[in-house]
Amino acid sequence: MCIFAFARAQINPESITIVRDKWGVPHIYAEKDEQVAYGLAWATAEDSFHEMQENLLAIRMKTAEYKGKDGAIMDVFAHLVGVNELVDQGYDTCFTEKFKKVLEGYCQGANNYAESHSEEVLLKGIFPITPKDIIKSYTLSLTFMTNVHFDFMRIFKGNITDQEVNFGIGSNGMAIRSTKTIDGKTYLAINSHQPLDGPFAWYEAHLNSDEGLNILGANFPGGVSLLIGANENLGWGHTLNYPDLDDVYKLTMHPKEKLKYKFDGNWETLEVRKIKFKVKVFGFLKIPVTKTFYWSKYGTTLKTKTGVYSIRFPSNMDIRSAEQWYRMNKASSFKEFKEVLNMQALPGINIVYADKEDNIFYLCNGLFPYRNPKYDWKNVLPGDTSATLWEPKFHPLDDLPQVHNPPSGYLINTNNTPFNCTGPGDNPNPDDYDKTMGFLTDDNNRSLQYHELISKYDKLTYEEWKQIKYDFSFGNPVHNNFLLGIEKVLSLDPKKYPEIAETINIINDWDRRTDIKSEGAAIIVLCIKNLVDQLFKQGKLPGVATLSDELVVSSVSFAQKYLKKHFKTVHVPLGDMQRLIRGDVSLPVAGAPDVLAALSVDYYDNGLLKARHGDSYIELVRYSKDGVEIETVNCYGSSNKEGSPHYTDQMELYVNQKTKKMTLDKEVIFKEAAKIYHPN
Repeated sequence: MCIFAFARAQINPESITIVRDKWGVPHIYAEKDEQVAYGLAWATAEDSFHEMQENLLAIRMKTAEYKGKDGAIMDVFAHLVGVNELVDQGYDTCFTEKFKKVLEGYCQGANNYAESHSEEVLLKGIFPITPKDIIKSYTLSLTFMTNVHFDFMRIFKGNITDQEVNFGIGSNGMAIRSTKTIDGKTYLAINSHQPLDGPFAWYEAHLNSDEGLNILGANFPGGVSLLIGANENLGWGHTLNYPDLDDVYKLTMHPKEKLKYKFDGNWETLEVRKIKFKVKVFGFLKIPVTKTFYWSKYGTTLKTKTGVYSIRFPSNMDIRSAEQWYRMNKASSFKEFKEVLNMQALPGINIVYADKEDNIFYLCNGLFPYRNPKYDWKNVLPGDTSATLWEPKFHPLDDLPQVHNPPSGYLINTNNTPFNCTGPGDNPNPDDYDKTMGFLTDDNNRSLQYHELISKYDKLTYEEWKQIKYDFSFGNPVHNNFLLGIEKVLSLDPKKYPEIAETINIINDWDRRTDIKSEGAAIIVLCIKNLVDQLFKQGKLPGVATLSDELVVSSVSFAQKYLKKHFKTVHVPLGDMQRLIRGDVSLPVAGAPDVLAALSVDYYDNGLLKARHGDSYIELVRYSKDGVEIETVNCYGSSNKEGSPHYTDQMELYVNQKTKKMTLDKEVIFKEAAKIYHPN
């Protein structure tokens, strides 16, 4: 018996079967959902135990103890969000008994793995984990998915302004009805962009139970079901949206009493909330640190040089997201899927959906309070009145932008405005929605490119649709909300800047494609990287900052110096510099921020740029009367453990825009299995 056992009856690992296919992807079979959850935890730990633990460190306030001062940010953020108090107070009443069993099954699997592989445990005190820990991790993750951390950053940087955020490193969701496909099938591209490495990189799995689970897709290591995926009846993908999902208030403080703030004419007292954690400074040396933050009627409160600010956000007001995703996994029709969405436990993120009945659906999802329309909710609000203190009561799903089966036959979201998600004439009207919700109004390069490319077809083949999904082009002119004014880089006059004239001429002759042979793409990728870095240093968000002429010229000068330093010339094909790298494998890879096949990079050794974020897990789905067809690819492989044959075995597919065929068919999976075993 495991020393980490729960009070309920223990799951017998012999009741669970894990089938590994030739790519190492786990197909997990059991009678009950909680048994499948146990198997998922075990399989995830076999492949990504390090990443699974990283997703637990912050809610244990141990990230800094493991990573040092850079990890302290996560520990502090978890404290600011208040996940521990929220989950501890609400866990007993918020979930069904069945889902509690699923959570317990997952924890038992993870704890059993930790006990039998103690040498892989990162720190003492992480295990045993409990269902509450899992829910805390979900809740913390959703604060990032709803972009609350951006406002924390603005407050700490002292740069609180009205900003519409839309980042080019985001995600794609694409659905097409049979009326627009030559083969009469319904297509879905599940294409959520994430980091290629780390605790928020996609992990692929197939879950199957006798209680109705049969879904292939992906989650983050530590998830008890899949966040994106397809079952035999329906599928969906997510993209981040950027409406107004949190509010910032400036408090009016008492002139003498430091903890007093004015509210409705009275002086209230801030609640003091201290966080204590350890920070690794050298080797095994760790020092204790105490930080003090506060809590007002509005919520989390920060004292800065420019004033005292509170932040209020729905993503720390509901802890049921994990159960909603679990139910989405099991939905078997559009009606059932919509009923699950009506839980409204996901505080943000778009949904793009398709099913075997030829339904396609888009929802700009979120929890939106009933805000007083007299105030400008995109700017800093007065924190001294109940008129700005909204209650945790939110607009119903029907109040949100959504489109079901548009006559144009397709849906698209690339983190752009919800009011340009389909063909002309079929889009939601922005005037029909509450202005205080603050929906995006702008498009980006990816959305405009998709609309432009698909408009050329009355109907298209599956291969033509895949070519659009894998498009590497910037538009002309570039409409790139990721870097407002990026077109300036592409229209510089070489006569005006003779010292960088050679580089400007390459850019001016560039065809705006970011394929691996393009020299212009290498320069542009460096320019974008440099511009983003400069803006962040200034405390500005790249998605909202207009580029000055001086900044643009400096980025081109940087690119020229970088190429000449590392490659002795500015004539460098993108693939010679931009690489997909893991272990001993290094492959040229195409793409750039805000092209449909998006990619962002980090600096690496010897002048190389290493792929970091963007196209990562891709799942392409076709529904028809004959069933479901699924193709997938992960950027590296199914395992994050060096030495595994699946550590790098999908990289060639990935860089060549190819996929592997997958199936939900149990007979085929067992027949073609590379390994079949029980988790023990």
